[in-house]
Amino acid sequence: MKCKAKARLYGTTVVVESIDDSRCLYQQGFYGHPLGVEKPKDASFNSQLRLSPTEALYLLEQGVITVVDEEGSPVEFKELWTRLSSQYKDLEVEYPVYKALRQSGLVVRSGLKFGADFTVYRLGPGLEHAPYIVHVVAYEEELEPTDIVRAGRLSHSVRKAFILASVEPNGNPSYLIFKWLLP
Repeated sequence: MKCKAKARLYGTTVVVESIDDSRCLYQQGFYGHPLGVEKPKDASFNSQLRLSPTEALYLLEQGVITVVDEEGSPVEFKELWTRLSSQYKDLEVEYPVYKALRQSGLVVRSGLKFGADFTVYRLGPGLEHAPYIVHVVAYEEELEPTDIVRAGRLSHSVRKAFILASVEPNGNPSYLIFKWLLP
């Protein structure tokens, strides 16, 4: 990735303050969400970029961004992880899945509006509708059959494949893909 951006940590919110850096990150991988822009069509916005916790951690770990705190002191990966995980309880199970999906070349965005953790694109938002929604669960978590049916019905109604993701004890993510079959 050709972008090298600086971000600032405000409490548990990570913001890329430079508009040029914000545009570069968005253009290079649809990272972040431009402040005050509902649905950006492209990277021609004129605002700062708010990064999700998983995006901020991933970009910092990949060396794409540097993070400083409100006083301008550098924030390393471990410190950022500690600060963000205090606010976002599912970060430990979501981040490895996010990282694996991104490293496989997919664009990963929030899936909140679909009741899931992530929406996943092959090309990116605005270029296609997300073909997948991903819900991440802890490896030991027990699921009720009705939870799976509910998620499957929702994903079918929005024409997306439902993926249930988990991180195995060896640290590797595993996936189950559900699709509706008509008799």
